[in-house]
Amino acid sequence: MNNRNFRVIDLSTPLNNNLKEPMPPKIDYMKHEEGAVQASHVLGLKPDDFPESKAWATEEVTLTTHTGTHVDAPWHYWPTSEGERARTIDELPLEWFYGHGVLFDFSDKEIGYEITTDDFKQKLEEMKYELKPYDIVLVRTDADKKIYEDNYAFIHAGVSEEATRWLIDQGIKVMGTDGWGWDIPLNLQAQDYKSNPRDGVLWAAHYVGKDKEYCQIEKLANLEQLPMNYGFEVSVFPIKIKGASAGWARPVAIIR
Repeated sequence: MNNRNFRVIDLSTPLNNNLKEPMPPKIDYMKHEEGAVQASHVLGLKPDDFPESKAWATEEVTLTTHTGTHVDAPWHYWPTSEGERARTIDELPLEWFYGHGVLFDFSDKEIGYEITTDDFKQKLEEMKYELKPYDIVLVRTDADKKIYEDNYAFIHAGVSEEATRWLIDQGIKVMGTDGWGWDIPLNLQAQDYKSNPRDGVLWAAHYVGKDKEYCQIEKLANLEQLPMNYGFEVSVFPIKIKGASAGWARPVAIIR
């Protein structure tokens, strides 16, 4: 029986061998019997020296730092940010990754829709809420419901460059989406650029990080389970990987 005075909602997607993303993980599972064989080699024993010839179960995981639910560091976007060397995931202040959450529900937007500043302002007016510095912004598109479909990386609504800048100007340091990426899908960016090559099309929202330092959470999940748009906390501490452009995370919402 759970008699704690708070509720925790998991906002992450699972890592497994069935994910349909461009950089999927590869997970090899070692069962207890195999662990006994491995342990016997390491310790100079025989497998049957262990109870029922069983020892440890382990897994070997091959993946990129951008596979699964993760936090992008400024280094991911560009070598510099705000005129200085861009910080990597291990260099960012942990205070950024715990704070009040604000949910923006854009699940009614079509694939490839580019969410604008006005869209965010309209939602805030409907919520009767004003963004505060260090709020953690969560964007719901419901793309996480299709993580096992072949076109998963190309079915989300994305956030525009100008809206990303506006969020940062409100004091937001961490913002996230349940889509595969923060921008509109890459295939749509490429189509637009090929038809009319110009600046400001490819990876436009990410490139905001050149002159405004911020972090993105990508591949969130379960945002529809949040019972309110604000009034909850979010914890999204990234794994500490030295010099890395991102770190895996297990984001959760805490409802008190």
